[in-house]
Amino acid sequence: MWNSISERLKHYPERLAVARVLIENGLGVRNGKIFSNEIEIPVTRVARVAKVDRRTVIETLETISQDPQLDELFKHMRSAGLSLKEMARHLGLGVVEITPDDPKTVGILAGSSSIIAEAGISIRQALVDDPELNPEPRLTLVTDRKIPGDLISKVLKVRGVQRVSVY
Repeated sequence: MWNSISERLKHYPERLAVARVLIENGLGVRNGKIFSNEIEIPVTRVARVAKVDRRTVIETLETISQDPQLDELFKHMRSAGLSLKEMARHLGLGVVEITPDDPKTVGILAGSSSIIAEAGISIRQALVDDPELNPEPRLTLVTDRKIPGDLISKVLKVRGVQRVSVY
């Protein structure tokens, strides 16, 4: 996905920055307007985050609308929803952040979640970064309580796991 977007916008680095902000935040584009699900977002807010002026955002929206493939992609873009990661400590939840050797390795989520489940700990949320959009993708598991230290060494033995951080 990202390769296709960057190829289409490669001659316009500022528009590419706007597209990145849209994707990272799950913001859709419909009828030349920006939406977070059904809430319209002002172009000036996106411009500020992308560090461009509002005209660049408007030009990016026009480019997206005029390209059938980009239009179709951004028309269906939706926010994935609430992440508990930042609130976990305040809610008494645990967070396990797993960095893979290779994000294309099959079974990292399954292996890690099985180890946690076998310890009788419930996973409240699993968040996986897209390796095409994030240069250092991670798997984040939010659990119903803090993870005991002995589970870290078990998760590190899962094929494809490079590093484990616990919050």
